Amino acid sequence: MNIEQNKISTLKNAINNFVKDGCHLSIGGFTINRNPMAAVHEIIRQKKKNLHLYVHSNGQGLDELIGAGCISKVELAYAGSGKFAPTCIRFRKAVQEKKIIVEDYTNFQMGLRFLAGSMGVPFLPTKSSLGSDIIEKWGFSKEMRKKEKHIPNQKLIVVDNPFDEKQHPEKVVLVPAINPDVTIIHVQKADKNGTCRIEGLTFADIEQAKAAKYLIITCEELLETNELKKDADRNQIPFMFADAVVHLPFGAYPTACYNYYDYDSAFLKEYANCASDKTENAFQNYLTKYIFNVKNHEEFLNIIGQNRLKKIKADPETGYSKDMKR
Repeated sequence: MNIEQNKISTLKNAINNFVKDGCHLSIGGFTINRNPMAAVHEIIRQKKKNLHLYVHSNGQGLDELIGAGCISKVELAYAGSGKFAPTCIRFRKAVQEKKIIVEDYTNFQMGLRFLAGSMGVPFLPTKSSLGSDIIEKWGFSKEMRKKEKHIPNQKLIVVDNPFDEKQHPEKVVLVPAINPDVTIIHVQKADKNGTCRIEGLTFADIEQAKAAKYLIITCEELLETNELKKDADRNQIPFMFADAVVHLPFGAYPTACYNYYDYDSAFLKEYANCASDKTENAFQNYLTKYIFNVKNHEEFLNIIGQNRLKKIKADPETGYSKDMKR
């Protein structure tokens, strides 16, 4: 955690300073909503490798990181991008080709794991997954768990409720905490110190932010601290958790950022077509065009063009776009 100070950074420096090869990384957002896509592209651009990724139910960000070869292990509840990819395309391909190791949990369990990490406790109990194969199906072997200190020695543990004195007490499942080296989230509003305000659904972002050793925040608007002190009860993440703040309008594009812009259906369709190409040429061309051949997020947006960005601008009444063809 960091004290109150000016934490404004360039995206390039933030990724270079905190995201190291082999580190345990968590990214926020949900399917095609508020993924920290500019940060994802910078991770790919810097060719980070062997990352252990934690997400709740992510889509575009996770898929591009995996497709670019940045990820070796994933812990998650779900990987999908709505109708564009009910199961993330490069994720599925990497699993089938055994290029990544995956361990899956229920949606509720992943939320609890981040919550436990944010609370500083080693685990939390739940009844989620009792009677299912999730308890028995491990992605990480016992040998791997012994070698890697960040991976708990068991996936899940079923125990008797210690407060139930009946002859046959109820069972509960203990889920291990997640404490990533780095969490990256994209929010609507932040100040230079790292106080954040998320509008709309927060998903697991708050818990992910508080569970990490380091927190990188990208934001649509960079406000004066006094502005965020107005209606301060609407702020969810205090400044002391932040380590870098990057002002990046459209930092979640092509995913949606509620009240600012919708997801870009045309772009996500293009991505799905490229990611599905069996020759690999189309996907490599995608990475080259949108990531490797541009210096930064601003140049990426220049390729997209202002006319296209205007079409996904959020309607002030609904928080979504009225003009985009879905």
